[in-house]
Amino acid sequence: MENQRTAFSAEDIKAFLPAEKIGIVASVNPEGLPHITLITSIRANHETQLTLGEFCRGQSKAYIQKNNQTAFMVVTMDKRMWRGTARWTYLRKEGPEYQSYNDLPMFRYNAYFGINTVHYLDLISVAGPAALPIPEILMATLKTRFSRGASATGKKDRILTPFAVNLFNQLGTLKFISYVGADGFPVLIPLLQCQAADNRRLVFSQSAYRADLSQIPEGKTVAVFCLSMKMEDVLVRGPFNGFSRRRGILTGTVDINWVYNSMPPAHGQIYPKIDMEPVADWSDFPKMAG
Repeated sequence: MENQRTAFSAEDIKAFLPAEKIGIVASVNPEGLPHITLITSIRANHETQLTLGEFCRGQSKAYIQKNNQTAFMVVTMDKRMWRGTARWTYLRKEGPEYQSYNDLPMFRYNAYFGINTVHYLDLISVAGPAALPIPEILMATLKTRFSRGASATGKKDRILTPFAVNLFNQLGTLKFISYVGADGFPVLIPLLQCQAADNRRLVFSQSAYRADLSQIPEGKTVAVFCLSMKMEDVLVRGPFNGFSRRRGILTGTVDINWVYNSMPPAHGQIYPKIDMEPVADWSDFPKMAG
């Protein structure tokens, strides 16, 4: 990222305030692999601090407490983008930030859930705002679509569901890729041109965000997150195969070996399939008065 800073400007803080934005956070799981989550409640609390409002329990909040190194991306409704890194430091279940989140109409008038926890992160670096390079993204999307048939695996055993394949191949869905860098921080890159070559492989042209994508080491495990404007999403992971030419187009591919449903209320791994087991630990459930 170019023009990195170590503090948010007044413009940054104001831009992060609205709930109507795309907030993406990349974390590192206990196995050292990248994980990506949609967190629209991300805010710049002051010049050197981020906050995340938690209203449902997924994997990312647990991951950042075990490994505090994170990356984030914010895209506002006027198509401006910020990217940066931060370290999780602590959480609170009360206080001015907690109250501010729950005063938002989205949560104040919601009968089912509100913000129950606020996570605080120390800013390490931030770059932006930068305009999305729409012409480059459109050209990369067309190149990917032209070459994706030549990238199919030809294998019949299904990994992605038809719903997930369609989600990746819809025009207008947002995609992001992450890998863990040499410094231990996840690296987060926009990947709007990414598409499903089939139900086992993703493919994308290098022609948008070329400098960032060229830094991904071949063979590195990456995570790719796909999100629609209806808040439908899916997260996959697998090895990055590097770049090669298919139908004359320089493209990268990712072979999918793990799929995760990050949509509430039932977060969880979809592939490889996990067998159902009886619940034996009820510690997460409140004790009922008898």
